[in-house]
Amino acid sequence: MEKKIHYGWIIIFMGLLTTVAAHGFGRMAYTILLPAMKDGLHFDYTQLGLLGTANFIGYLSMAIIGGFLAARFGTRTIISLALVLMGITMILTGLAKSFGFAFSMRLLTGLGNGAAFVPAMALGSAWFSVKKRGFATGIVSGGIGLGTFLSGIIVPFLLSSYEIDGWRYSWYILGTIVILIAILVFLFLRNQPEDKGLLPVGQKEAIQNSSSNNKVSSLEWNKVYRMKSMWYLGVVYFFYGLSYIIYMVFFAAYLVKEMGYTQAWAGGLWAIVGGLSIFCGVIWGSISDRIGRGKGAALAYLVLGISYIVYAVFKSEAGFYLSAILFGLTAWSIPTIMAATAGDFVGPRLAPAGLGFITLFFGIGQSIGPVLGGYLADVSNSFTIPFLIAGGISFVGMIFSFYLKTPLKNN
Repeated sequence: MEKKIHYGWIIIFMGLLTTVAAHGFGRMAYTILLPAMKDGLHFDYTQLGLLGTANFIGYLSMAIIGGFLAARFGTRTIISLALVLMGITMILTGLAKSFGFAFSMRLLTGLGNGAAFVPAMALGSAWFSVKKRGFATGIVSGGIGLGTFLSGIIVPFLLSSYEIDGWRYSWYILGTIVILIAILVFLFLRNQPEDKGLLPVGQKEAIQNSSSNNKVSSLEWNKVYRMKSMWYLGVVYFFYGLSYIIYMVFFAAYLVKEMGYTQAWAGGLWAIVGGLSIFCGVIWGSISDRIGRGKGAALAYLVLGISYIVYAVFKSEAGFYLSAILFGLTAWSIPTIMAATAGDFVGPRLAPAGLGFITLFFGIGQSIGPVLGGYLADVSNSFTIPFLIAGGISFVGMIFSFYLKTPLKNN
């Protein structure tokens, strides 16, 4: 008798918890903590941008490697170890007293982030048929929004509860939660449907030549970087990394340091972004399932670009709310579509490696973004120009998306 609940849904829930920890706590919390860390450590915006870049350099370093390692050794082992690394280094970030130590810890957190997030986003490709792949991947990416929402609630509470060094206690607590999530993931995550004697959700029969061995040889990895379409997909992903991160890193600093709003108000608005973005992956993943990955990505880039420009131009509460709503509803659209597209191109077994490869381009973009945004803010004494630049970059991504090749839906 067929089971009422396919184990694939438990896998997707584990993927969601992973993205809550990896992106929601490990990365997005930094946006809310940035103003308090600036006051506590007396860093300028260029240094704070470099801390963001350290995280993204680590992410970039492990994103592609982590994807291939997951394809070789299994997602369960790689994700669990990566989350443990993240939790430990987040706790140590709270002990930072110098720029060098803070930079090192953010770098190590980024390493864990990349090694956990990329394989997690590829779980939908392994456990779901192509017609449900965008939807399933969207659920996993919803963890980013849920983690962001929780960060927007937890961090301001901790900052107000501990007037001195509240940002340190925030890192301690968030890091501990990440370690607890790592334990849950290790207990329940499985690598492939074959591990449970199952077919992917929505697939009626086994794919010919499929194998129960989920390990991938190095020779098969060549398939990923020899595909021209994967290189183009990486370029499309690059524009997202370069643009969204400027908005993300300096979101709260703009409101608190330039516009004069309180930390609590900025945290509340950030919580709205996180709350709305919980569902954006499912929405945009489903849209890409219906109208195609390229058109879906182009539409998403359009909305993202508008949200950045509104944030820069309409300097009022109405403008900030409008920008936050537009961004929240679209925030993780591109990663969701890119993850599904990578799986479409290279198939379920190579999906982590394929996503890791294009994440290299994404990582380069988001490594450049924080330093570029921080430098422009220091030079112009305003965040207006950085946000406008982010909008323009997003529109370029929209144009490139229109020419994205349609993946072969044969896996």
